[in-house]
Amino acid sequence: MNLEELLCEIHRPDAEAMAAARLRWDSLAKPLGSLGRLEEAVTRIAGITGDPDVRLDRRALLVFCADHGVVAQGVTQCGSEVTASVARALAAGESTVCHMAKVANCTVIPVDVGIADASERPGVIPRRIRSGTEDMTARAAMDREECVSAILTGAELVRELAAEGTQIIAVGEMGIGNTTAASAVTSVLLGVAPERVTGRGAGLSDAGISRKVSAIKRAISVNTPDGDDPIDVLSKVGGLELAAMCGAFLGGASSHVPVVIDGVISAAAALCAVRLCPEARGALLPSHVSSEPAGFLLLDALDLKPLLTAELHLGEGSGAVALLPLLDMALSVYHSGQTFDRLGIRAYTPQN
Repeated sequence: MNLEELLCEIHRPDAEAMAAARLRWDSLAKPLGSLGRLEEAVTRIAGITGDPDVRLDRRALLVFCADHGVVAQGVTQCGSEVTASVARALAAGESTVCHMAKVANCTVIPVDVGIADASERPGVIPRRIRSGTEDMTARAAMDREECVSAILTGAELVRELAAEGTQIIAVGEMGIGNTTAASAVTSVLLGVAPERVTGRGAGLSDAGISRKVSAIKRAISVNTPDGDDPIDVLSKVGGLELAAMCGAFLGGASSHVPVVIDGVISAAAALCAVRLCPEARGALLPSHVSSEPAGFLLLDALDLKPLLTAELHLGEGSGAVALLPLLDMALSVYHSGQTFDRLGIRAYTPQN
């Protein structure tokens, strides 16, 4: 499948399924809309799948791992070798998000789309496009063909999981330097200054964040990415895992499976997906708003509201996984059958 064929398979959510889900919510013995965004999320999932009988028994987290050449500019607190170390921990079930995923009954699937260290890592799905990106302050992070390959890789993995019966997919990333790339992508797509969308990542000092902003400015100046062309932006100042996540969102939309956005990095990838295909927005589920400066800006650009505001900034898909137990609780009510009629209570009605 090529990118054009993938985009042609994406359609808007099923309006009838969403209407049926709203009717079910309104029939339950509670004030109308009282579960707020939880009701909206379940209704959204009904529209994505085309089925108001929403079930999320099989879930997975895809963690796309890749390295960034811009690390050479001193924009991170640690070196690129950490990406490979965390990928191994993900495969061994030992990383932070793995412990969260156990509680959420979610399978963690790490994917190597461009770790600099090409060593074999058992348990990590090998989908390497190249060994990390170039230093974007000197040249494009990757070429356009590599970017498209990464997008299609993410889409194909989601489509494979959907074909196997996975009902919801969370998306995360691991890559030292990727907040720099995400901030650069966000700055270009939203047309705002790098200072406004650049945060401390994994704990930069004031001097570190100054280097980070400077690197982003140089990268944009050197590469002149076209803000109207998401692939151009991703290839010039983005990253392999950002491109793969963009593809994952498109793959979910094409296969009618909800895909959960994590934090600021996956939100930047989601915005790329929506800029490529506006209908893809219908398959996106927001989870939390990152404490990074671009968090709210990206969700606003996507016209999505977070369900969680917990100042998370871990990555790995941790915020997306944190949403799953909330959805479980919402679905326990949704499927409870405790209607007004059953309990002999007069139904609530909309009031002007």
